[in-house]
Amino acid sequence: MSPPPRSLREAWVALAGLSAVFLFEMLDNSVLTVALPTIGRELSASAAALQWVTGAYAVVFGGLMLGFGAVADRVGRRRVMVVGLVLLGVAGAGTAFVGTVGQLIAVRVVMGVAAAMTAPGALALAFRLFDDDGLRVRAAAVISTVGLVGLAVGPVAGGFVLAFVPWQVLLVVNVPVAAVALLGIRRGVPADRAEELRREPVDWPGAVLGTAAIVLALLAPTLFVDAGVAAVAPWLTAGAAVVAGALFVVRERAARYPLLDLRSVARPLVSSGLAFKGAAGLATAGLGYLVTVQFQLDWGWTPGQAALGMLPQVVVLVAGGALIGPLVGRVGLDRAGWLGAVAVVCGLAAYGALGRFGYGWVVVALVLVAAGMRVVGVVAGTNVMRGLPADRTTVGAALVDTAGEVATGIGIAVAGTIVAALSTGQVVASGWSAAQTAAFRDAVTWAGSVLAVVAGALVGWGIARARVTGGAGESRPAGR
Repeated sequence: MSPPPRSLREAWVALAGLSAVFLFEMLDNSVLTVALPTIGRELSASAAALQWVTGAYAVVFGGLMLGFGAVADRVGRRRVMVVGLVLLGVAGAGTAFVGTVGQLIAVRVVMGVAAAMTAPGALALAFRLFDDDGLRVRAAAVISTVGLVGLAVGPVAGGFVLAFVPWQVLLVVNVPVAAVALLGIRRGVPADRAEELRREPVDWPGAVLGTAAIVLALLAPTLFVDAGVAAVAPWLTAGAAVVAGALFVVRERAARYPLLDLRSVARPLVSSGLAFKGAAGLATAGLGYLVTVQFQLDWGWTPGQAALGMLPQVVVLVAGGALIGPLVGRVGLDRAGWLGAVAVVCGLAAYGALGRFGYGWVVVALVLVAAGMRVVGVVAGTNVMRGLPADRTTVGAALVDTAGEVATGIGIAVAGTIVAALSTGQVVASGWSAAQTAAFRDAVTWAGSVLAVVAGALVGWGIARARVTGGAGESRPAGR
């Protein structure tokens, strides 16, 4: 068996492949959003159908990650990722033949399945490449930076491409991305060792219940924003998510071979990492929603001006990767995670208290949340991997991604519901009265403050859990 790489340079082939996987995850929805009006015209799609062009991908992706993570821990992380990349390439090529919005939604569902098979494995395989936590953090920073560059340039690149070629090209581009990822992983990532795989059978009832709980939890926020708090459907969906989640917990406690060992999730490093990831996802999505609405509806900015207004956040997200390694080296993984999570909460608090008073305060909030999220995104995932046995790392990575997806949905739902409930008149209408403007600004303040309180509670709990380790981390249990 060859020794693990001693530097990122030695593992550049594998990192290129894993970075391509994360690039697909981040680029896919962002690059497609700008094409939705064109798609609607060409395919005669309704607004609801267009929403499902992006929503179907997110729901399938978030709902299936945990199940595919469990399968990957048993049959091999690299093997599942290779199958997912082939599926991604086939779905991307199939976009060229789409003729109806229903066919496009079906293609997006297949892409969501492929993403669920590949995304958790990217973090798990990057973690497994190295035996040094410093290199693991730097590798995760490189991979996430590539993805965030895709997220930042996706809408701009998509708009430029649409001026010259059909919209289908935006999804067909997944074919070369999948090819690069497949080549890098096949050549740079070693095959899974038998001793690092789980041998017990997959808990399929638990997988079904877990998937149902996550899918319903992702659907409920969308329904709250679209239908409002007075509608029945959002509450029924949220209630069904709670019931499915409770049944999942009961099943996992009783199962001989549970899909998710709840004792592992309760480990201090794991639970604190998930809490930090949840706080970061909640803050980033909620703040992004509020600021975008504020720029365009309250301040009257054009979409282009609003995009430029978000530029400080984009710069920090992309450039911040270079600072993560030095920060971790100076203060350690645990303290870096705490600092990042606290920065997220401070950014939300600053926005809730002062964001209505001018763009300068909005910039402060955007920069603090982006900087904190950039650190938390890497440190939280690494801590979850550190806190789990080697044969459960893909499920751990799936938990990290799922926590982020669910928290993102909740953040948008909380922000959107508070704004809708406290604002007067038609929010999207032009020509607000002074009373409407005041009510909207109060609603934004309340929404930012509520998000700050919720994120702060998650961060406080995460810090308390991390301190159980005494700052020394957790060793992997024997008997992998």
